[in-house]
Amino acid sequence: MEKKVASNKILWIFAIGQLGWSMLSGIVNNWLVFFYQPSQVELANGQVEFIPQVTLLGIFTILGLISAIGRVFDAVTDPLIAGKSDSLKHKLGRRIPFMRFAAIPFGVVTVLLFTSPFPAGSIGNAVVLFIMAMLFYLCMTCYCTPYNALIPELGRSQTARINLSTFISVTYFFGTAFAYLVPNIASIFMEKMGYAGSYRITIGILAAIAVICMLVPAFLIDENTYADTTPTNESAFKSLTSTFKNKDFRTFVCSDILYWLALTLFQTGLSYYITVLMGLDSTMTFPLFAIMTVMSLVFYAPVNMLAKKMGKKKLISFAFMFFAVTFLITGFAGLVPVPGMVYGVIIAVLAAIPMAILGILPQAVVADISESDKVDTGESRSGMFYAARTFAMKLGQSIAMLLFTRMATIGSDAAIGTAGYGIGYRITAFSATVLCLLGGIVFLRYNEKKIIDKIDTANKED
Repeated sequence: MEKKVASNKILWIFAIGQLGWSMLSGIVNNWLVFFYQPSQVELANGQVEFIPQVTLLGIFTILGLISAIGRVFDAVTDPLIAGKSDSLKHKLGRRIPFMRFAAIPFGVVTVLLFTSPFPAGSIGNAVVLFIMAMLFYLCMTCYCTPYNALIPELGRSQTARINLSTFISVTYFFGTAFAYLVPNIASIFMEKMGYAGSYRITIGILAAIAVICMLVPAFLIDENTYADTTPTNESAFKSLTSTFKNKDFRTFVCSDILYWLALTLFQTGLSYYITVLMGLDSTMTFPLFAIMTVMSLVFYAPVNMLAKKMGKKKLISFAFMFFAVTFLITGFAGLVPVPGMVYGVIIAVLAAIPMAILGILPQAVVADISESDKVDTGESRSGMFYAARTFAMKLGQSIAMLLFTRMATIGSDAAIGTAGYGIGYRITAFSATVLCLLGGIVFLRYNEKKIIDKIDTANKED
């Protein structure tokens, strides 16, 4: 039976799911390290060190190891869940059953991640954090991998794929923006609940909203109407191996790992850059992110139109280089006698351009590669392509978390106002600069023309 073309209404309903899971992901990405490895500023504000602040083998912090192991575990489960999703035989389709099953546990475990049942500094809290981290990443994989696999299945043309990538990028930005509201909302409860309690109740509220958003596409989209629900016959391992045989995909993945290394260093450090390097309060994180979001949204329409005219490769390569400049400026924040808020606004405005480009186009590139591979092989392995892309993302994030939590300890005992204060955070920004430049150089090897020509030829034959 011929499948219906998904309207923009359906695509927006789908994008609401991204609003939900990006809120949960944003909470963990932006506030987990901030919560469990507090700076001198936050300790003075009433936060306590719930887990031991020691380094293992003189290199890794406990929090860094937990975060890295969690993401590696997540990366390993991605192809397994993708394989299960690609081969699933279910009356609701191959993706929707996973999304319905995972949404509520995903939200609950996010809240439990910030629960420390033992006294401050106890190794028991670290054990609980480790267990909750594994469950968090498992639940995220169970929802996000099938969700992402629907992108090429709902967007079956170049225009639809770029539109859908734009829509989910918009909701991703808003979800991340809501996550940055954590300290602002927590300040409402701070007096009665204390520092940690106020953060926990805030995260609980946001998680409940996120779960509702994730369930919207899971119950309002009929997968059988719009997507190919024919199960694949390959095993998960064989499908993953076949996916990585695609040369252009390997090029994309290499650049993507470097991108996520750089971006995770920057995102994890953002709260520290604002509070330590710029000397602002943590509640300023949301206004600055809001400025970046609004400016980024302004560029969404031009990016959408330019991508259709000049292709994605040139824009993505430009974004890599522009992001590197932004990270470099961040590393120098506070060294020149300029008000911290001025630094913040400059960085937010500069980051808006590459965020708009890299928020939209990489997902569309994966959809292109997946569609091109389907032309070559006759197999629809979109779930595995997105799982492999997510694997690259999480590999980059894992390494970045190890690096950040270790770099952040450099000069951590320096007194506020002294020459060495915040040096570790500056090193993370400079490292992100180098990694982003390398990612852009690698992406220049991607053969976009070959991919698009193959898809267009196949569409004409149909």
